[in-house]
Amino acid sequence: MAKWTVDQSHSSVGFEVKHMMVSKVKGQFGSYTADVEAADLTDLTTASIAFKFDVTSINTHSEDRDNHLKSGDFFDTEKYPTIDFKSTSITKDGDDYKVTGDLTIKDVTKPVTFDVEFGGKGTNPWGVEVYGFEAETKINREDFGLTWNAVLESGGVLVGKDIKIKVELEVNPA
Repeated sequence: MAKWTVDQSHSSVGFEVKHMMVSKVKGQFGSYTADVEAADLTDLTTASIAFKFDVTSINTHSEDRDNHLKSGDFFDTEKYPTIDFKSTSITKDGDDYKVTGDLTIKDVTKPVTFDVEFGGKGTNPWGVEVYGFEAETKINREDFGLTWNAVLESGGVLVGKDIKIKVELEVNPA
C-alpha cells in the first residue's frame, strides 16, 4: 500500500444546509488532515481513507454564525475540536464508488456512505502524478447531537436538518 497526500491547495471540504426553509448556507473547513493509503488509486477499492476536520476552522462567511457553530449549541469545539471519518468499506458502483465509514461528530459515531466520483489521473508540470475525486453524502445533523434550532414566525425553522457534505480532493504520492 502506498501513502498519498491531499494537496490542500487544490482540495476542499464543504457543506450546505437549508436556511430559513428558503435558501442555503454553505461553508467549509479550512484545516483538515487526511491519511490515504492505496495500492492503486485508479481502483479506489484498494484504499483506506481517514479524515480529521478541524471544526475551529469552520468558515461560513459570517463570523457571528461561525462562533455560534463552534459553541455548545452546535459543535462545542472546546470539548470536540474535530470531526473524524474512517472508511470501513469501499465498493465499485459502475464507474464510481461507495465509500462507507464511521463519521464521528461530537461524541456520536454513525456509519455514512459517500458517493465518490473518480475525476481522473494526470501529471502536473513537475512530473508528479495527481488523482482527483469528488465525494458527497447527506446526513441528518440531529443524529449527531446537533439539535439547536429556532422556530420562525412563518412556522418553519431557522436551520434545516439535512446537511450535504462535499469533499473535492486532489492527491499526490506521499
